[in-house]
Amino acid sequence: MLRFLTAGESHGPSLTVIVEGLPAGLAVSEDQIVDELARRRLGYGRGPRMRFERDVLRLTGGIRHGRTLGSPVSIEILNSEWAKWEQEMSAAPGTPSTKLTKPRPGHADLAGMQKYAFDDARDVLERASARETAARVAAGALAKALLGSIGVHVVSHVVQIGPVTAPRDCRPLPEDLASVDESEVRCFDEATSHAMIAEIKACAKEGDSLGGMVEVIAYGAPVGLGSYVHWDRKLDGLLAGALMSIQAVKGVEIGDGMVQASQRGSVAHDAIAVDQSFVSGGGYIRRTDHAGGLEGGMTSGAPVIARVAMKPLATLNRPVLETVDVATGESTVSFKERTDVTAVPALGVVAEAMMSLVLANEALRKFGGDSIEEFTRNHSSYLEHLGSTSSSARRD
Repeated sequence: MLRFLTAGESHGPSLTVIVEGLPAGLAVSEDQIVDELARRRLGYGRGPRMRFERDVLRLTGGIRHGRTLGSPVSIEILNSEWAKWEQEMSAAPGTPSTKLTKPRPGHADLAGMQKYAFDDARDVLERASARETAARVAAGALAKALLGSIGVHVVSHVVQIGPVTAPRDCRPLPEDLASVDESEVRCFDEATSHAMIAEIKACAKEGDSLGGMVEVIAYGAPVGLGSYVHWDRKLDGLLAGALMSIQAVKGVEIGDGMVQASQRGSVAHDAIAVDQSFVSGGGYIRRTDHAGGLEGGMTSGAPVIARVAMKPLATLNRPVLETVDVATGESTVSFKERTDVTAVPALGVVAEAMMSLVLANEALRKFGGDSIEEFTRNHSSYLEHLGSTSSSARRD
């Protein structure tokens, strides 16, 4: 099936991602990947690094003349700042110019230092950094291309920054993605966007940071991806795990999951009706989508919806978080790296990548195929079978 592996440090020479399992013949261009990486840098409240950082790619394997070969795809994302860090991050034997010994609360610093017996937090933070998500977004661009071949499209939007929330029923369609990206905070509701920006400005003046929440939606996923048979094949579990793996994410909700905990069953579930034109649902529709497109660990044909909550960033622009200097044992305040006020707008793009990778893997598991032609043919055959089966059942 589809799997990927990333390597590299935040200030190292490059990030590398290897994606294995893509069928041969999938059209892929460098521009597709670069465009997705550019979207990851969007958002009001980002730090100065986002303004001068540029993602230069090298496609080093698995693609020839714009099409995948069926072999692993290898992508390298070069670090434009490498010259400044070459000595500090050198792989050659040596010692760093300084050691970071004042770990940040809320970051991987201290636990990582203890786990690996490091005396320098940089040995932890360079890999724990959200810069690693650039490699995930590159992999996600390939997954999006595969899903697009069967009419599945994944979008995201920001629904909360700090205490400011968007209306819950304000949800973009695939054709609205460009409009979402035009918002400085990637929020689909204009009035909420202005309020979010005001909140970020106020927080920035105080040298603090903000968390928030994004919603990621997959349209067109056919019924039957995932499985109810085994715990580790349930799609809601796979999605939750993938989305929770994103740096600084502390919560994932599928559909109206949290709200449903206080509801009665008579209002919490999605009524089923017949609609022969709804191909991805096999001729059946859900009149609502409280379940977020997943029932019993499988897609229902309705849009797959997940909300992803990010905590405030652990690095602040003013020294207020108490910590301990591990070199001296004395109380102090945590060190400061360059930081954003919030990275919630970027979270949406990373969440799109992770949802796309999970759905692409399940689509490959369901439809198979060594070539893109075989994959799409199997998908079409499945939908035709669903349609004929449901029609026959209604006639009987």
